[in-house]
Amino acid sequence: MSAQSVESQPKLFATRGGMKLAKEIAKNYGKELGNVIISEFSDGEFQPSLEESVRGRRVFLIGSTNPPSDNLMELLLLIDASKRASAKNITVVMPYFGWARQDRKDKPRVPIGAKMVANLLIAAGATRVMTMDLHADQIQGFFEIPVDHLFASTIFLPHLQGLKLDNLTIASPDMGGSKRAHSYAKAMGSEVVICYKQRKKANIIDKMEVIGDVAGKNVVLVDDMIDTGGTIVKAAEMMMQKGALSVRAMITHPILSGPAHERIKNSELEELIVSDSIPLKEENSKIKVISCAPLFADVMKRVHQHESISSTFIM
Repeated sequence: MSAQSVESQPKLFATRGGMKLAKEIAKNYGKELGNVIISEFSDGEFQPSLEESVRGRRVFLIGSTNPPSDNLMELLLLIDASKRASAKNITVVMPYFGWARQDRKDKPRVPIGAKMVANLLIAAGATRVMTMDLHADQIQGFFEIPVDHLFASTIFLPHLQGLKLDNLTIASPDMGGSKRAHSYAKAMGSEVVICYKQRKKANIIDKMEVIGDVAGKNVVLVDDMIDTGGTIVKAAEMMMQKGALSVRAMITHPILSGPAHERIKNSELEELIVSDSIPLKEENSKIKVISCAPLFADVMKRVHQHESISSTFIM
């Protein structure tokens, strides 16, 4: 094999936290994951080492940046290692972009965490970022490098169509998700309802109302992330009280912290459908996982071959 053809072959590496999904992405891509050795110090510091040459290559670094912050730090160190090893292109594949809820100053003297993470990725040496269902679309503007923003609807809509639900209504659990709900509703030819909620503070809801009629409807709530599950569980309960036939939730990123799993088990939800952008902490009979690995593998191939990726978007 000539030097030129070798250099045209990309290398795929992953963080420890993203290893399960990365293996599926690599399998769908048709390549093996590159070898990374992590050296750990007694105080918790760690040092990743790329055990394969990446000189002149495109490198795909796969890993979501959900807490703990070690996931982000490990990804940054892998970017820096790739840059110092003379990689030609460093594409960061972040199925879940962590810290994205801090996308603006909503009160004095707080950081804009999403912008800071974007700065860190660029400073470390990333030349492209690939992610899915950002918490806010405008986060793409925080980057001075190309961002491929994929939509989970690409993998969720076929499943939703397969359910063949009569009297389907798409619901957004808050006003901010109305655009996503309308996109799903347009694809499904269904109606839309919106939940209006007021929070006392983060993860604690004060009041919630539904705008629209759900009586006699099979409702599917769509959102980008589920954390403690309070909003979704409360919305499902309220909709069933208002006469809904069933309530499902279709949510991209399963953070599922604190009491989330217990809440979902005991909720009115028929089913919670999520992607594998974040590995589940425990098994739950009500949760169905649909892999985003084929989507990312396809887009990674297209990017590497300089092909258009617009045909992969459903929304």
